[in-house]
Order: sequence, then C-alpha cells, then structure tokens
Amino acid sequence: MSALAEILMARGFRVSGSDIRNSNSINTLRRAGARITLQQDARTVQSLRKDAPLPPLAVISSAIQEDNPELVAIREAGDAGDMDVIHRSDLLADLLASHPRPVVVAGSHGKTTTSTILSTILAAVGLDPTVVIGGVVPWLGSNGRHGGGDVAVAEADESDGTLVKFRPRIGVITNLELDHTDHYTDISHLLDTMAEFGRNCQTLLTNGDCPVLSRHLPGTRQWSLDGTSSAYYRFSGIRCLGHATEAVVHAGAECLGPVVFPLTGLHNLANLAAALAAALELGIPFSALQKPCQAIRAPDRRFQFHSVVDERLLVDDYAHHPSEVAATLVMARAMVGNDKSALPLTPQRLVVAFQPHRYSRTRDFLQEFALALTAADEVLLLPVYSAGEKSIAGISHIALSEAIAAIGGTAHCFDSLEHLAQGFHSATRPGDLVLAMGAGSINRLPGLVRSAVPMAA
Repeated sequence: MSALAEILMARGFRVSGSDIRNSNSINTLRRAGARITLQQDARTVQSLRKDAPLPPLAVISSAIQEDNPELVAIREAGDAGDMDVIHRSDLLADLLASHPRPVVVAGSHGKTTTSTILSTILAAVGLDPTVVIGGVVPWLGSNGRHGGGDVAVAEADESDGTLVKFRPRIGVITNLELDHTDHYTDISHLLDTMAEFGRNCQTLLTNGDCPVLSRHLPGTRQWSLDGTSSAYYRFSGIRCLGHATEAVVHAGAECLGPVVFPLTGLHNLANLAAALAAALELGIPFSALQKPCQAIRAPDRRFQFHSVVDERLLVDDYAHHPSEVAATLVMARAMVGNDKSALPLTPQRLVVAFQPHRYSRTRDFLQEFALALTAADEVLLLPVYSAGEKSIAGISHIALSEAIAAIGGTAHCFDSLEHLAQGFHSATRPGDLVLAMGAGSINRLPGLVRSAVPMAA
C-alpha cells in the first residue's frame, strides 16, 4: 500500500490514508506530502470528503475487514455517489498496464528478494524502472518508486488470489507450496490460481528445481541451480562462501559466464537465478548484468544485521513459513563458528526468537514449524500474531513449544515482546547469534534490547 501511495504522489495525486500505528513508511509518506492518521473512524472519511476538490477514490487491502469503521463510512459515501472503493490489486493492475514491459514476481517464497535483485539490476543498467515491492529495497530506501522507463517490477502476493488480475509481459514464479490456508483449501486450489496467473503472462519463467512447478506449471522457460538439468537457464560450479556465492550461468547451449553474488545461501542464489532469467528475457546482455550482481543488497528484514549487544549478534528476518524458517536457519547455522561470514563477530550458538504469524498457519504447519526450529540451539517463542484472525482453540506459542520439546528441541515461552526484551540477557549468552524471526511485530525486538552493562563514565 505504501509503495502505491508513493508512486501516486510522484504522479501528482493527493494521497491520504490511515494505519493503526506509526512506522518508517508512514513517516516517509508524510514527508512527501501524504495526509495520514493513526486512528480509523468515520470522522476521518467525512473530513476527507469535505476537503477533497473531487470525490476521493478509496483503495483498500485484503487486511481491511468489512466492519472497519472507515470502510463502513466509505461504503455509505459510495451509496450516495460521493466515493468509490477499489482493491489495491485493481490499482496495481492499472499501474502495470500503463507500462509496455511489466514484470510480475509471484511465488510462495523469495518474491521480495527476487524483486529487489531485479529492480536493482534494471536500475543499474539504466532502464529506470517503476517498482512496487513488499519490502524496503536498499538502493531505493523505499518499497516503491515512480520510474521514467517502460519497465515496471511488481511483487504479486498470492495470499488472496488477486494476482490473476495482472497481465505482465514477463511473469516469474519463484516456487510453490501450500500456504495462506485461510484462503486456499489445498495445493490444487493454489495451483489453479497460479495457473490462471501464468496464462495471463506473455512469458512465464518458473523454478525448475521446485517439484510442484516442474510437474504442474513449467511455464515458458525454467531456471535451475542444477547445471545438468534440462532447464533453459542453469547455474553450475556453485561455491557458497562465507560472505558471497559464486556460480557459472548458462542459457540454452551457451555458457554466459561467471557471476559473483554477495548474499549467502542457496535460496538466495535461486532468487538471483529468477531475477537474471527475467533480466535476460528483457534483452539485457549478460555482460551488463555481471557487475550489478556484485553490488546486490538484500531487502530489509532478510537476514538483516541490526547490532551487537553485550557480545550477542542481533539479526532480523521475515521468515514466517516452515520452508523459509528452515532455509534461513541453514544459512545461519553455516555462520556459527565461521570467521569468514559477513557478521562482525563469529557466532558460537544459534538462538531464534520466533513469533508465529496467523493462527491458521500455525495450526496447519505446527509440526513443520517445530521441526524447522529445532535447527536452532534454543528457541524463544512469542504469542501468535493474529493478523486479524480470530484465535483457534489449542493453537498458541505454548502448543508450538510443546511440539518442539517433543522432538528434542529447546524452547521457552514469553508473554509479550516486552517480556522477551526484559529477559533477553538471561535467555541468551555472549557469542549467540540471535535471530528475531517472523512477520508480526518481532522486528521491534532488536530495538528494544539494551545493554545490561553500564557505560563507563
């Protein structure tokens, strides 16, 4: 939503909005001229209608419930002919349609990182893209940008099925597995939605290493980290270093050359492969892509180093699905005892502070979460972040703790984020790599933790 607001203001529109709490995104929008309130009630809508020279257009996300007081007021204004309301996906679809070469990145995992890599590369080669992404892109300092070129890069969230509204020149599906079980009944339901998205793409690029995609939705062309696979774009000679990843890129029968990528983990290399495939399909020569790849930085909250507090390394990460948790912990585990990593200290132990996101996801993947989290030496659990869902009987961070303990892991429960921050030093040790992980409010933990050692006078 904030990315769309930023682009609309850059195009001369007056933008107003509301949220339930302040954030960096809101402060950025305010500085750019947006009018944003931190309460949601009918009076906000009434004031907006009074001050606007023309009937305002309201844009809502799927997170807004029908009983939201602002939406109720907007619907009433709409009945009177004074206000229209559309979903954010409709606005994004119109935005993409205004560009000759839109690229849409979809999939269960890696969308934000893939979109970040692609938009960074396209900017580096001078294409001046418009960008709409779910995370903050380092080269932008934002998640949205109004560009002057003919290419737009958008991250498409599959959670509510609205990505079928997009008609991209190039579509990318990073991988596919069941998630968002509040919307999708099973994997077939998800596949049907993604297949419809794929039919709307002029060219569909998919991950040949993903079993679901390879079998059910191969697309126009595939990429693979297996240099011997039948995928069109292939990576061989992969070397995962402590601070970077190296590989050789192939397209069809041609060896394009080497690439050096300053992010670690095979999941990040798969994201790079997806972005490079899209860039090559746009007609950019591989030789022009090699140097930009060396300068890639991960988006915010993707294994983002925050600080060292009393010899504890604090890292923030957005992983909130079992597969994402598992992939991130594999990468983190490789840094334990490794003095070649990009971290300022060599970690000796891996601790995860995890906040489950949504009751439905926690219920449907309880055992998978437990198994993934046992890769940590210790797990510190917060209550479930509901994201607007109603609670489900028997589903809680305590139930997850019991599932972790049942398979030999170690977990401790905390009542709140503040409770965890207060008990941080007793729950961790010097030399710990502490991952604040999840999609709720857990990203506030690194900022709440303070040194327990008094500063010298």
